[in-house]
Amino acid sequence: MDRTGNKIISASRRTDIPGWYTPWFLEQVRLGFFTIKNPYNKVEKRVDVLPENIHSIVFWSKNFGPFLDLSADRILSDMGYHLYFNATVNSRNTLLEPGLPALSERLGQVKLLCERFGPDKISWRFDPLCFYRTDNGHLENNLGDFTLIADAMAGMGITRCVSSFYDDYQKILTRARYLSLQGNPLVTFVDPEKKDRQKIVRRMADYLETKNIALYLCCETALISDPGAKTCIRPNACIDGRQLKGLYGGDPEIQRDYGQRSKQGCRCTRSVDIGTYEDHPCFHNCLFCYANTGTDTQLRQRH
Repeated sequence: MDRTGNKIISASRRTDIPGWYTPWFLEQVRLGFFTIKNPYNKVEKRVDVLPENIHSIVFWSKNFGPFLDLSADRILSDMGYHLYFNATVNSRNTLLEPGLPALSERLGQVKLLCERFGPDKISWRFDPLCFYRTDNGHLENNLGDFTLIADAMAGMGITRCVSSFYDDYQKILTRARYLSLQGNPLVTFVDPEKKDRQKIVRRMADYLETKNIALYLCCETALISDPGAKTCIRPNACIDGRQLKGLYGGDPEIQRDYGQRSKQGCRCTRSVDIGTYEDHPCFHNCLFCYANTGTDTQLRQRH
């Protein structure tokens, strides 16, 4: 197929499309377009997604099970789309991520993607790094299964781990208070000091290096190591046109996306994000999520 388009589709920063909205996504692809809504001014526009006009689709998910069950990866590949996968696999922490399948199942999904597309088409995201206190006052974190997951990813041939520290949003505080009224522990997130954050990512990077995995950080400019450091910690682009060009050839978009958090160090290149916060809430209900969750929908309905 001759490709004339350089557009990259991001599916999606705003929700977990593979986990919850794969049938909708496939239907819109068959129609050849999406109607997307700007999250700020609510203006809608139509986005053409005919295969010849799209360079690649980057999927983001914590649960690729429904996507794989519907053979969406094979359907899209057979239609001529180039695919890349940002797969988030964090530790077993049901307080922070209550709506996910078992860790073994999530690792199995990534393994299947590696077998079908190759590990160079997958970025493993261990994200975000969370430090918090509950009712008992003890400082806790979600790093419990990090080495176990890293070992599994290394066995699949994956060479990229992407991470960042939790970012505070008012909606997360509201969500945590609401859940505490429903009988859950009240979670209060803690922002480690810079020197502690540096130690944490250095330990992660040192372990990952033994597994031939490089650590990339999102929007953590102050923690990126200098090129001469013993273990290199690199800035990340979750949507990277140059990487996609190296994988698939062609002429994808490589200009920086200044609509993202570029001042905080985001290095993503331009893409078109599919999905909307309002219309596509995610029912994984991760406590720390900046997007719209099913819990948030319940909160709005009560008020």
